Amino acid sequence: MNRNPYSPHTDADRRDMLAAIGVSSVDDLLGAIPSDARRPALGLPQGMSEAEVQAHLASLAARNRPAGAGPFFLGGPVQRRYIPAAVPALAFRGEFLTAYTPYQPEISQGTLQSIFEYQSLLSELLAMDVVNSSMYEGASAVAEAALMAVRVTGRKRVVVATDVYFQYRETLRTYARGPELEIVEVPTRDLASSAAGVACLIVQHPDALGTLVDVRRIADAAHAAGALLVQVTEPHACALLEPPGKLGADIVVGEGQPLGIPMSFGGPYLGIIACRDALVRQMPGRIVGETRDANGMRGFVNTLQTREQHIRREKATSNICTNEAIAAIVASVYLALMGPEGLRAAARLGVERAHRLAERLAAVPGCGIGNDGAFFDRFLLTTPLGEEAVHAALRAEGIEGGGVAGRDGYTGRRGLIVQCTEMTTDAEMDALVRALGSTVAGAREKVTAR
Repeated sequence: MNRNPYSPHTDADRRDMLAAIGVSSVDDLLGAIPSDARRPALGLPQGMSEAEVQAHLASLAARNRPAGAGPFFLGGPVQRRYIPAAVPALAFRGEFLTAYTPYQPEISQGTLQSIFEYQSLLSELLAMDVVNSSMYEGASAVAEAALMAVRVTGRKRVVVATDVYFQYRETLRTYARGPELEIVEVPTRDLASSAAGVACLIVQHPDALGTLVDVRRIADAAHAAGALLVQVTEPHACALLEPPGKLGADIVVGEGQPLGIPMSFGGPYLGIIACRDALVRQMPGRIVGETRDANGMRGFVNTLQTREQHIRREKATSNICTNEAIAAIVASVYLALMGPEGLRAAARLGVERAHRLAERLAAVPGCGIGNDGAFFDRFLLTTPLGEEAVHAALRAEGIEGGGVAGRDGYTGRRGLIVQCTEMTTDAEMDALVRALGSTVAGAREKVTAR
């Protein structure tokens, strides 16, 4: 008798299969798993009906506080950006959602064309020769860029700035364990003097705190030492600032989420990676090219696919086997709809609001701006109180005050990392200034009272 409604096999079927392989029970196949871990008591209630499950999940979801529920200044790799209604309407059409690149990819011309368009748009934005499709997210793109540099140079030492997003540095260290790479973290100001004998220098511009960086000086130092320059960037920053390809970057990486992809806990997101043409053979991921068939008709081909273990096996540049195609399509639709002027306008609004807000917050007694120089659309806010205490006080007022620099691993930095975008409103800025002022004043009064 079969007691499992999801399996067609009967007890007799299972006995015959076990006998055929010379095993007396299924448990004998699981000897590597501790016996107390095979059927743990989960403490779950009896199964619920579909309606009960939906109601239960709805009650859990209602306990969440979405970003739009109050003033929101959290940012970094993942940002609250306006998504035009046409983006999901076009990108989530059934033709895109169900398309998958088959093992004979040229029969799927629509999928290949969408990837080609994404690569072309990002290449123009970054001023780089080649863009792939694609990495999981920005962190995996940074790690894969470091591995590219190691293969190109034959060196195993990678130097990364401490002002690169902490998530990216953590992922880089994880990736480095297998190939036994040496990962060295130094302040951005020390990158240029740390280039000797390294595979690459990794710099972020604007950095994790929003500070603008002189990338050309660091790129020149890397190239003089026979190393590569990897730049971490952001799409909207490239719309206003000089793009990485003009600054001497050999490999460019970043997070594509701000390009029309909703914020969510863990993704799916979009890892951007681009490089100079000379490095294309070391780039992981698919690269789609445009061609013409025997009849002269335009077509698209899977030009390069060096990452896949089913093609290259142990010679694969990477074993990431998922192309984030639907996220890339969303980014393509977003870029096409916004156009150069729209992207610049969105970026400019974030910059203008960040600078206006920084000026107001710096006027609060004891507060200041902790950036080392000019900043883009986020900044480090220093306060006379502990950063954790200020962050908690703002949250108690319903305000997401930004990232906590010290907690997030930015060495020697203390304060809140405040991000502004085109979605930041005057009312939100008013609320933050008001709440910070009362928090600082309240703490000052308590100290005086003692």
